[in-house]
Amino acid sequence: MRTLSHLIGGKAVAGESDRLGDVFDPNTGQVQARVRLASAADVAVAVENAKLAQPAWTQTNPQRRARVLFEFKRLLERDMTALAELLASEHGKVLSDAKGDIQRGLEVIEFACGIPHLLKGEYTRGAGPGIDVYSAREALGVVAGITPFNFPAMIPMWMVGPAIAAGNAFILKPSERTPSVTARLAELMLEAGLPPGILNLVNGDKVAVDAILDHPDIKAVSFVGSSDIAQAVYARATANGKRCQAMGGAKNHGIVLPDADLDQAVADIVGAAYGSAGERCMALPVVVAVGKSTARALRARLAEAAEGLRVGRSLDPDAHFGPVVSAQHRARIESYIDMAVREGAELVVDGRRLALQGHEGGFFIGPTLLDHVTPGMRSYHDEIFGPVLQLMRTDTLEEALALPTAHQYGNGVALFTRDGDAAREFCDRVEVGMVGVNVPIPVPVAYHSFGGWKRSGFGDLNQYGMDGVRFYTRQKIVTQRWPRAGAAVGSSFVIPTMN
Repeated sequence: MRTLSHLIGGKAVAGESDRLGDVFDPNTGQVQARVRLASAADVAVAVENAKLAQPAWTQTNPQRRARVLFEFKRLLERDMTALAELLASEHGKVLSDAKGDIQRGLEVIEFACGIPHLLKGEYTRGAGPGIDVYSAREALGVVAGITPFNFPAMIPMWMVGPAIAAGNAFILKPSERTPSVTARLAELMLEAGLPPGILNLVNGDKVAVDAILDHPDIKAVSFVGSSDIAQAVYARATANGKRCQAMGGAKNHGIVLPDADLDQAVADIVGAAYGSAGERCMALPVVVAVGKSTARALRARLAEAAEGLRVGRSLDPDAHFGPVVSAQHRARIESYIDMAVREGAELVVDGRRLALQGHEGGFFIGPTLLDHVTPGMRSYHDEIFGPVLQLMRTDTLEEALALPTAHQYGNGVALFTRDGDAAREFCDRVEVGMVGVNVPIPVPVAYHSFGGWKRSGFGDLNQYGMDGVRFYTRQKIVTQRWPRAGAAVGSSFVIPTMN
């Protein structure tokens, strides 16, 4: 059985810790690999390697740094299928979705290839008598990222691409549940020409996370995970003087108005709710029907669509989605379905206790549809993170708009309508960070930025795009004067002004 090591200073390193974690194949329920779990000392070794390598890297011409990313892009495209198969074997998502995971990360790498332009500052000639002012964006030094199990390719690339393009060295702590494809990405970075020590991969659990948050030489930490942990990470990192962006959970709503194209809305909602077995922070687990006739039609069509979905192995080309990541997570999802029924929701389609013939040990759960869900239910309040769609009903758009606005999470929301005036008002008023109009999963393109509001995001700067560049850099502003030879010299005791 293979064992995954750390990648420090460009080499595979076992580290001092003898702790190991199991890596499962969700399709079979069997352990397929083991991963070394780092100690605080292992993290310190990675940081020391990063500190030694970073000064030369930040002094490298930005265009030359970008060339490494261009080559990395080429290698990713060369190995796309093999990487997707590796990803699917640990996460459980189907092959087409695994390729999408990699592609969305690759798009941020493409954005980061433009780093020479993105680091340019501003210049003012003659800001005062003989005085010029200019600014530039400079690297922070050593930075770190802690990534979740559900996007083991995309989210590491969201972080690593802008950070190293800007001249930083990076400590990456991937999820111990899905470490293999992230490790392969780090190896491809080296193959692309990244100097050893600029990207160090440290596998681990809470021990490694705490060591990253406490290490004085790590200047910034990016995190994606559940909201409770995101809040704790943000508090600890900032208490230690670090920059931090910590992305948390979600409970995204899809609101369907009576004038919506129901055929398109149902197709969009089903894909967004059940794709990747619902293990996405931008999944659409709540649909709000506005009006009784809308609710009746929507329920019937959603039930028919859910019952027609095929759950299968990750490499089954006909499967709509595969297993969830672990037996524990499957049990948690099923407990929330039980809870919703106890709370008074109507179980329309039941995905519990699904067993796939020949793969009875796999972590499979079928699509579930719950109706008559209300705001007071805990199953509505919490993030379930599984293939569970909850149907709510309101009489007006005003009532529907209040639901995502009042919810503890504020990641994404989607409105389905043909009414431009209603859509404009909705976009203006809803208190959610990412809004889609007839777009079920409104994840921004790579040259914008990703981030939610309320308990979905902690910190002032979002992921990737220009916010990503700002997060991994600091601005230096230079005010310079070159007095003429022989000019009068005198002291001024007044704060400089434009007078």
